Amino acid sequence: MAENNLPKICARKPELMEMKEGTYWWCSCGLSSTQPFCDGSHKGSGFAPVKHEVTKESKVAWCMCKNSKSGATCDGSHSSL
Repeated sequence: MAENNLPKICARKPELMEMKEGTYWWCSCGLSSTQPFCDGSHKGSGFAPVKHEVTKESKVAWCMCKNSKSGATCDGSHSSL
């Protein structure tokens, strides 16, 4: 379980990935072994995966610090941790 009910910081920079159009479930707890995507490790932690729609093939900067105010994508929050 994430300490103090805070998400586990996986990295202090985003994971830039080329994504195909589709629905993705972003890990918000930081416990998943398939980062940045959910593998169900959040169960019992109070966290839940975040649904993210990619509407056309593009690069996505996935948040890895789990503190982004914009959900699954990086907003630079890692720079102040």
